[in-house]
Amino acid sequence: MQVTITVNGETATHDVEPRLLLVHYLREVRRLTGTHVGCDTSNCGACTVLLDGDAVKSCTVLAVQAVGHDVATVESLARPDGTFSPVQEGFRQEHGLQCGYCTPGMLMACTALLTENPDPTDDEIREALEGNLCRCTGYQMILDAVHWAAAHPDGPSPAVPA
Repeated sequence: MQVTITVNGETATHDVEPRLLLVHYLREVRRLTGTHVGCDTSNCGACTVLLDGDAVKSCTVLAVQAVGHDVATVESLARPDGTFSPVQEGFRQEHGLQCGYCTPGMLMACTALLTENPDPTDDEIREALEGNLCRCTGYQMILDAVHWAAAHPDGPSPAVPA
């Protein structure tokens, strides 16, 4: 089946199997390997991407279902000059990652949250991230990272060391 899908602002057409999952389309067809396959059961959230701005687990979406929609992966977060988005910088400043496997999905879920709610409470962050698992951090540093990003929507000030 032929699909035309916009990913990170770039539209491309490919022939795919109708049953191909979006996560595999992104990784294998589009070669965007920042989206991780963690569990294949939609339990971990490592494959979270934005579909028309909403956080979705790309292991639960068929590539054909993304036709006509905008998909954003973790590769889209950095600015054109290479500087980090506020969420990425928040994770760096607050040590919101350890092994990094869950990080792409966490970054995308946090980005969706802050787009909808620019100043979330701890409980709102926890609710937004309830479908994303991290086995390393204990989550407090991720909460701190989201609060950092909320306080710095334009990114770090020049006073913050890069």
